[in-house]
Amino acid sequence: MNVTKTDAWQKLAQHASKVTQTPLIDFVQDETRHTRLCLELADCRFDFSKQRIDTESLDALLELVSTTELLEHRDAMLAGEPINTSEQRAVLHTALRTDKFVKDEALKADVAEVLNRMRTMANAIRSGEWLGHTGKRITDVVHIGIGGSHLGPQVVIDALNEYSTTDINVHFVSNIDANDLHNALKGLNSETTLFIIASKSFTTLETQINANSARSWFLERAGDLAAIAKHFVAVSNNIAAAGEFGLSEDNLLPMWDSVGGRFSLWSAVGLPILIKLGEENHQALLQGAAELDEHFATSAPQSNVAILGGLLAIWNYNFLGAGSLAVLSYDNRLASLPDYLQQLEMESTGKRVDRDGAPVDFHTMPILWGGVGTNGQHAYHQLLHQGTRAYSADFIIVAEDDRDQPEHHNWLIANALAQSQAMAQGFEAPSNESYREVPGNHPSSIMTLKRLSPRSLGALLAFYEHKVFVQAAIWNINAFDQWGVELGKKMANPIYAALKDQNQDSSIDASTLKLINDLKNTQNSLK
Repeated sequence: MNVTKTDAWQKLAQHASKVTQTPLIDFVQDETRHTRLCLELADCRFDFSKQRIDTESLDALLELVSTTELLEHRDAMLAGEPINTSEQRAVLHTALRTDKFVKDEALKADVAEVLNRMRTMANAIRSGEWLGHTGKRITDVVHIGIGGSHLGPQVVIDALNEYSTTDINVHFVSNIDANDLHNALKGLNSETTLFIIASKSFTTLETQINANSARSWFLERAGDLAAIAKHFVAVSNNIAAAGEFGLSEDNLLPMWDSVGGRFSLWSAVGLPILIKLGEENHQALLQGAAELDEHFATSAPQSNVAILGGLLAIWNYNFLGAGSLAVLSYDNRLASLPDYLQQLEMESTGKRVDRDGAPVDFHTMPILWGGVGTNGQHAYHQLLHQGTRAYSADFIIVAEDDRDQPEHHNWLIANALAQSQAMAQGFEAPSNESYREVPGNHPSSIMTLKRLSPRSLGALLAFYEHKVFVQAAIWNINAFDQWGVELGKKMANPIYAALKDQNQDSSIDASTLKLINDLKNTQNSLK
């Protein structure tokens, strides 16, 4: 179904024309908006009151829920039906944090078994029961993955480092650039380092190259192939490849085909989280996400934070012309959140055909970008306030001053709220000072975490997952495949061969061939 042909969509287009005639600040001044546009759940407050929308437009947006098959699609996902149509797979990341909606008893048992294995492994590492090949306890864990196998665990550990219950250090390696691995290994002792390789296929290029180099680094120091079994574990489905690498099958945790990388931090990919934060905090992370799942599954659309979040995103992108979404984290611990959300949102909804294979005739995902406040205020906020592009923004705020530094914290919060207010209100300059004019009328949402805890972070991340689902369901696109990612990987193979003087594939265009030859000449001149 093409949603743009529905009466609800046409009605929204008419409302958008009307709404843009009214300054956003006029809407914001209405105190009754908070009744419909502010919701609290799992120590998180979702405030949509600075969105450029009135009651009539919101009601029209809610008509999209009944016009499309959003609720049926939601129920199908939670029940484990194969809603990933291009790969004929179920989408089961929610089943990893709550089994309330899971009908398959075998799946419930599998999830519980893997979680228990993760806990057993993490507890052995944390307690010192797991010893390296020379009998020393593990002091450092190097997690090797890329994309969802890396961004999820990293954003959680960065955000919740204060909840660490061990002195074990966790390092992340993702980039195929040798500097990434080099910097992670610098100063580490091979006798006390454990490597986690996260790759469903065990063939992902970046992860494979980094894992092989890490293996070489380790063997140069250990000098014993048998020692690999005590220093390498993997999260993968490719048992044969892991065995050839030297891994013990006991050190291999599975990944489900039905859990995409960008949704996988709840799976065994989250082993570093369990190691660093401990069982209780890891469970609280899952519980916070499960609370959002329950809310998404059972709350009426008009009071459902994920449905409202998704609908307002569609309103901004498709009707108000917002070509980008700025995620502004006003807490330094959440500095990596925009990177995580870039993959979650743009890889999920950056699609050009619908679930039936027909081209879409509207824009799906805008560009998501962002950074950490207040740093961004002295950089790209100038463009936000006085540039010519339409955008929307998400502000992430933490209420608790857990450093007991009120001057720092109150100024941080004041700046976040001021930026949101300025985006809405703008500034009308005198006619002879037009360079000071700030137009305003930019919509924003404010997500306030009561405290930055495992529970609230789990809920926040699940909110964004379900928001993406809502957008995709209404647009009738598949949020759970990523075929566009594969093309660049495929094209890299003949280019790599050409750089190694192995062949010159006819598929390489003339411009790229010239660049290859120039690079080879430069490399040779440096030898």
